[in-house]
This record gives sequence, structure tokens and C-alpha cells, in this order.
Amino acid sequence: MGFPHMLVGYMRVSSDSDRQTTDLQRDALLTAGVDARHLFEDRASGAKDDRPGLAKALAFVQPDDVLVVWKLDRLGRSLSHLLTIVDTLREQQVAFRSLTEGMDTTTPSGELLFQVFGALAQYERALTRERVIAGLAAAKRRGRLGGRPPAIIGEKLDTILAALNGGMSKAAVCRNFGVKRTTLIETLARVGWPGTRETLRR
Repeated sequence: MGFPHMLVGYMRVSSDSDRQTTDLQRDALLTAGVDARHLFEDRASGAKDDRPGLAKALAFVQPDDVLVVWKLDRLGRSLSHLLTIVDTLREQQVAFRSLTEGMDTTTPSGELLFQVFGALAQYERALTRERVIAGLAAAKRRGRLGGRPPAIIGEKLDTILAALNGGMSKAAVCRNFGVKRTTLIETLARVGWPGTRETLRR
């Protein structure tokens, strides 16, 4: 990566009442050199997984920019989600900096860690694909693949599963991929995706 072009900040708070954490994140990002005009924010609610602020930040950054967060857990809800985002940044040639952990991919050691994150993300995708194949094989053995062909298969299914593993909500998947919720739930049950039974009960 070349010389960083712009610092872009992202912050996330758990609720509207978490004012102290909001101010702490904002102050840290501004002190690090992020322009207030380049701050993106999400306010998480318990039942909603969508992050419009993060989506805008990822769409805003350009090659050689640096995405800055206060802590790693502000960026990803889980390790798989974090790996997905970091891998996306790497593919966009966007650097990443986490202030609390001291992670900075504009440095040689940080760039090495960035590459490790990318390798882990590829490994996660490979595991997801293996689980999909195993789930399809198990469903076929149980005779659940006869009759009408599934509406979600192949690369589209792989992409949807990767999005879900990365933290995207089922509602967001339906909107972004143009699939019906019932079709999505049936497909997840067919491949044995974790949490499908609980979703069906709801």
C-alpha cells in the first residue's frame, strides 16, 4: 500500500443510552486525525443486524485510504464477520487501523497481520463451502432433494451463506439477493445451516 490518502472513521454503539461510549469513540477517532466529516456511525438494536453506517463507510473508502476504529469489536460482531470485513478492505487496497489494539496495516508488521487475516478469511470460506457440500449430501441421502429443484444453489448459495456467516441478517439477505424469506429458510434447513430450527419455530 502507498501513502494513506484519507482517514475514514467508523464507530458503533450498542444503544442510544450508551452516550459515554459514543463520546469516547468519537474523541479517540478525532484525536487520531479522522475528519468529523468522514465519520460513519451505527447504533445497534437487539433485533436488527443491518449496519447502514458500515456499508456507507465501505462504499466511501478508496484505495490507500485507512479505515479507523476505536476497537476491533466495534467493527465485527464475531471473528468470521471481522475476517470478512478485513478481507474486503484488503481487496479494496484499503488500510485498517484499530486504535485500542494498536493494529495498523500501514506498518510492515500490521500489513503482515492483514495478510494473515486475509488467509483466515479464505479458510473460513473454504470451511463454509465444505459444510454446504456436506449438508447437500446429507439431505440427498435423506431423500429431501427430490421434486422441485431448489431456488438457491451454486455460487449464489455460497455467497448467501458467507454473508450470513459474516453477520448479515436474514432480512437483509432477502432484500440484497432477491429471495423470499420462506425460500431462504427452506434452503438453510436443506443444507443444515446452524440456527435454522430456531428460526423456523419463530
